[in-house]
Amino acid sequence: MWWWRPPTSRPGGGGGGGGAAPPPPPHALRREGFTGTLTMVGDELRPPYDRPPLSKQVLAGDWEPHRTSLRQDTDIQRLRMNLRLGCRATGLDTAKRAVTLADGDRLGYDGLLITTGLRPRRLPFGHELAGVHVLRTLDETLTLRAQLLAGPRVVVIGAGFLGSEIAATTRGLGLDVTLVDVETTPLARQVGTWVGGLAGDMHRDHGVRLRMDRHVTGLTGENGRVTAVVLDDGTRLPADVVVVAIGSVPATEWLADSGLPLGDGVLCDITCQAAPRVYAAGDVANWPHPVAGGRIRLEQRTNATQQAVTAAKNLLSGPAEAAPYAPIPFGWTDQYDTRIQIHGWCPSGATVEVVDGDPRAHKFVALYKAGGRVVGALGWNSARVLREYRSRITEDSAA
Repeated sequence: MWWWRPPTSRPGGGGGGGGAAPPPPPHALRREGFTGTLTMVGDELRPPYDRPPLSKQVLAGDWEPHRTSLRQDTDIQRLRMNLRLGCRATGLDTAKRAVTLADGDRLGYDGLLITTGLRPRRLPFGHELAGVHVLRTLDETLTLRAQLLAGPRVVVIGAGFLGSEIAATTRGLGLDVTLVDVETTPLARQVGTWVGGLAGDMHRDHGVRLRMDRHVTGLTGENGRVTAVVLDDGTRLPADVVVVAIGSVPATEWLADSGLPLGDGVLCDITCQAAPRVYAAGDVANWPHPVAGGRIRLEQRTNATQQAVTAAKNLLSGPAEAAPYAPIPFGWTDQYDTRIQIHGWCPSGATVEVVDGDPRAHKFVALYKAGGRVVGALGWNSARVLREYRSRITEDSAA
């Protein structure tokens, strides 16, 4: 019997988009028995690639760009997957089950997986100046890398994971680096001020100048190129290159007239479904998490992969057999010779208790406690020991 199905389209070619099809195993949809037409839409010209190495190995020049690729041409051919690259999705009609593309084409779908990820926040000024960068794509990384070869003075605005990694990488290249943030320590929003204070000490020990608890009020330029960053206390930080890493927002603008529930991302149910036959995964997905006690959205590479696989399976199985998605989050950051890994959550106001090792030796595990239970575990150069404490989060949640 010959039969045909409309295409299953998947806008988004980043970690989430690539995560549903991790090489070398076939795409989760293929693995689950889907034999119809499979189309991936992405606004970049490059096939899906891994983003975590951009701020580290690629920016440092340790990796050639091709090493970030999530799949080879032979893998794509084996998956029988149509790639619509360099073509942005601009609209979604859920009633007619069609995605509109920037070139005017319309792709019908039987099932849709949205993995459009994030777009970087920008300052309300200064981005027209040469030397001012954001870092989200591989091409943006290569452009920044080329400018770093001239030995510029670098100011990084934003001391979250991305900004701190960029500061560490550029300092590792021997450059003059200043890191600026509105919080009192680096990583304050990610791990709290106590561990953030240790991160600040680490950057200072490596020669990065920190300007914490400061707002950027302007960028100055000369002949069209940035020359300084102006802070709210009047300080002017000389700069030849400025990297803006002040966070990201879900890329949902193209869904404004779709009728999908939107908020901080695409609002899904616990199975990642946003509407009949429409699922979302990765940085753009917002869903209720039973352990977190409310809706969450995770900007983590591991989540992008795991959630995309679950969403793909649920898309094929249908709502009656769909499985809930309730992982314990896991993420990490590499800075200098330090790896910080996190299981669970590190909410502000949580108490932090060191349960193994010694922060003075730059190797320890700490537990985060809130509401009388363990909600997170952090390891500082302690990957093996940290795994032993992960179960404390699930055990306390089940109690």
